[in-house]
Amino acid sequence: KGTLLSRLGGGIGTRGPGETKLETDRRHIRRRINEIKNQLAVIVKHREHYRKRRRKNKAFQIALVGYTNAGKSTLFNRLTEAESYVEDQLFATLDPMTRKMILPRGFVTILTDTVGFIQDLPTQLIAAFRSTLEEVRDADLLLHVVDSSNPDYFQHEQTVNQLLEELSFDHIPQITVYNKKDIVHKDFVPSARTESIMINAFNGEDRQKLLKKIESFILERMSFYHVELPTTEGKLLSRLKNETILRELTFEEEKEVYICKGYMLEDHGIAGEIK
Repeated sequence: KGTLLSRLGGGIGTRGPGETKLETDRRHIRRRINEIKNQLAVIVKHREHYRKRRRKNKAFQIALVGYTNAGKSTLFNRLTEAESYVEDQLFATLDPMTRKMILPRGFVTILTDTVGFIQDLPTQLIAAFRSTLEEVRDADLLLHVVDSSNPDYFQHEQTVNQLLEELSFDHIPQITVYNKKDIVHKDFVPSARTESIMINAFNGEDRQKLLKKIESFILERMSFYHVELPTTEGKLLSRLKNETILRELTFEEEKEVYICKGYMLEDHGIAGEIK
C-alpha cells in the first residue's frame, strides 16, 4: 500500500514512485515529535520559573510519591480540594499538579501530585516524566503513599524507595502513608523505615490526623518567635497567620499591639521582618 499510495517522481524522464506514503508519514511524525519537544522545552522553563518563585518565597513544598494506583490523586484531591484526574489505571496522572494545602493551624504549604512509579522504569520513561520528577527534587517532604490492600504492597514500597535512591532523592525526609486501611490485606505488616501512618483517603478524620502529623514534622524544623505588632501592621499579621504556625494571638489594649507567639522556618523571609 505504501507503494500504491506513492507520489510520482518529479522532473524530466523520471519513472516509478517518488516519495512513498510511508516516507511522507515518517516526515510528518518527525515534524510532530520536534513540535512536541519544543513545547515541552517551554513547559520546563515555565515550571522552573514557578519553582524559583516558590523557593524565593520559601514555601514549604510537599510531594506525593508512590507506586502507580496507590491512591495519590485521591488523597491530593481531598487535601487540596483540587480536581486531579482519578482512575483505576496505569499512569492515570502524567502531568504534575500543584496546589496550596492548609494545615490545621493555618500554615500554608505547597502540595504536588506526581506520576505513579513502576518497577523497572525505563530510562526513556524517566526522561518523559522529567517535569514531575523535578517537582520531587525541590520538595522539603515526601509523602510516600502505599496501597495496603495490594498483595504486593511490600514490593511496591521497595520499588519506589529504590527509584528515589537512583534519582538521588533519598535524602529528602519522608512520611510513609499506608492508604486503604479499610480493605487492608490480611498479610499486611507496616515495614516503613521512616515515620508512618495508616489512613483511608476518603475518611475526614484520617486526613486530619495526617495533616497534624505533617504539621508536627514541620514544627520540629522551626524556631520559636515572640513579637509585638502595632495595629498598623495588618499585612504582616496576615502573613504570620499564613506563613508561620501562629500558636497564640492576643491584643493588648494599653499598648495597642498584637502579641504573637508561634513558630517559623528560620530561612523564611518573614524572619527578618519581625526581628
